[in-house]
Amino acid sequence: MPEKILIVDDDPDIRDILKIILSQENYEVIEADNGEDALKMINAKNPDLVLLDYKIPRLDGRQVCRIVKEDLLTQHLPIIMVTGKGDIDDKVEGIYAGADDYIVKPFEPKELIARIRMVLRHTQRDLEANPLTRLPGNFSILKELNRLLEKKQIFAVCYLDLDKFKAYNDKYGFERGDDVIRATGRLLIKAVKNFGEKDDFIGHIGGDDFVIITHPKVVDSLCQNIIEEFNRISPAFYNEEDRQRGYIIAKDRKGNEEKVSLLSISIGVVSNEHRKIEHVGQIAEIGAELKNLAKRFGYSNYVKDKRRDF
Repeated sequence: MPEKILIVDDDPDIRDILKIILSQENYEVIEADNGEDALKMINAKNPDLVLLDYKIPRLDGRQVCRIVKEDLLTQHLPIIMVTGKGDIDDKVEGIYAGADDYIVKPFEPKELIARIRMVLRHTQRDLEANPLTRLPGNFSILKELNRLLEKKQIFAVCYLDLDKFKAYNDKYGFERGDDVIRATGRLLIKAVKNFGEKDDFIGHIGGDDFVIITHPKVVDSLCQNIIEEFNRISPAFYNEEDRQRGYIIAKDRKGNEEKVSLLSISIGVVSNEHRKIEHVGQIAEIGAELKNLAKRFGYSNYVKDKRRDF
């Protein structure tokens, strides 16, 4: 699948030139001619990179860049700011707003393509974003956990996954299952914004498994909100008949039919607040243990590690 690039420029001639250059390199191109439409396209089309002109109407490039980089769902989207030849202030403002690189008009096509490839390569290497949710993947999760351990910071790591998800996928199909995963990702982002800390981290391990790295002082209210919101939205994933019954009919591994309750979410919380944790493997091991314990309840729940070393 070709990588998708959003061109944001109010000059149709510039957009046409860029579209020709990028199409020749087998990039898929989408377009916007103002800042407000650019933000709508980013949320609706999930581009892999944005070529963003600084001087555009209805939110300039700096404003668009800042909004994108402050949103947990889009902050890892790479942006190349396009500025005029002598506009040094625009370059500086673009970098301050979070742009990953900039290029000056008029530009050489070869330089543009080289910069795009470089930024995409760095983003893919450093982020490894999950294509469904656009949340950071395993590489970024490990990097963040190691950073906290090296700095000896206090943390709470929430390991989350959905219960009965396989049965749901078997009945409703992978496309509907992907919708559930995307909805869960959005729910987690909203919960962290409202109940977490400013520097909290959300990662998508894969499938229906997620990670939130936060602080122990907010983890209870955060987990409670996630559970309440997931329980509120989960019935909408089902058809009317299954929703009214409160379960679906599925087959177990031996092919026998069984009643499977509606989706729920289980959370295992690992913290170094009262325990000594020295490596990432220890966090993952404890997290898996606690998450499995939470699953035994049969409904949305979270379990914290209450063991203490000090």
